Amino acid sequence: MGNQHSYQDLVNKVTMYLDNALSEAEEIELLKEIKLNPEYFSVLSKERSFREFLKSRVHKRKVSPSLVQSIKDKIQYQPGVPTK
Repeated sequence: MGNQHSYQDLVNKVTMYLDNALSEAEEIELLKEIKLNPEYFSVLSKERSFREFLKSRVHKRKVSPSLVQSIKDKIQYQPGVPTK
């Protein structure tokens, strides 16, 4: 069970690294770990490949400006009305 937890921690760190969400110190530490462990490098490579696959295969649909405005109109801030 601990091994699964540490693997998930690694995946989380790799995801944060690719999202540029790690501090400089955390990034340096992760890159050191990846350099020392081929399995860690494999996780990084797989995640990068998956992201590239998504970027190349999934196309964003354009949203009409009227839909955007309609949503903005519905969520406008109203003073005195508590937000959830």
